[in-house]
Amino acid sequence: MTAAIQVPGISPLPRWLRLAAAILPVAATAAIGSVATRAEIPGWYASLNKPVFNPPNWVFPVAWTILYTMIAVALWRLLGAMPRTGPSREGWWLALAAFLVQIALNAAWTPVFFTAHAIGAGLIVVALLLVMVLWTIRLTWRFDRLAGWLLVPYAAWVAFATLLNAAILRMN
Repeated sequence: MTAAIQVPGISPLPRWLRLAAAILPVAATAAIGSVATRAEIPGWYASLNKPVFNPPNWVFPVAWTILYTMIAVALWRLLGAMPRTGPSREGWWLALAAFLVQIALNAAWTPVFFTAHAIGAGLIVVALLLVMVLWTIRLTWRFDRLAGWLLVPYAAWVAFATLLNAAILRMN
């Protein structure tokens, strides 16, 4: 087993650009989620049969606000760990690509589940999201361990969301 590569956090990107690049995709994902759920929570979602472990509705925006903040910080740190040259640069690009794919899956789940009312398709999307978050953690870990750790609560929440989505599918 090889040791983790620790790359100095010296990025060729200016701080403001890294900050914008970290915040914008996460904020867009949060906005998509908010728009997709706003009308559906009191109507369609309220009418679904849900398991006893379904949290109260107020828990979701609180949890997601904390998680989205942690996700943006993790992305900001990963962007700051971009190697300038060498073989680790390709690994960094792969970590960034995985990060962006999982953000896209995160943004896709809410409209699939809530707007389209496609509980089964939502389960597929959230399961893929869980796989991508775990892979993102693994890839990010090589470049910034704190960034990887910041994604662990997100992985736990997505694992819970996968279980909840599966239970709702089974019950409806």
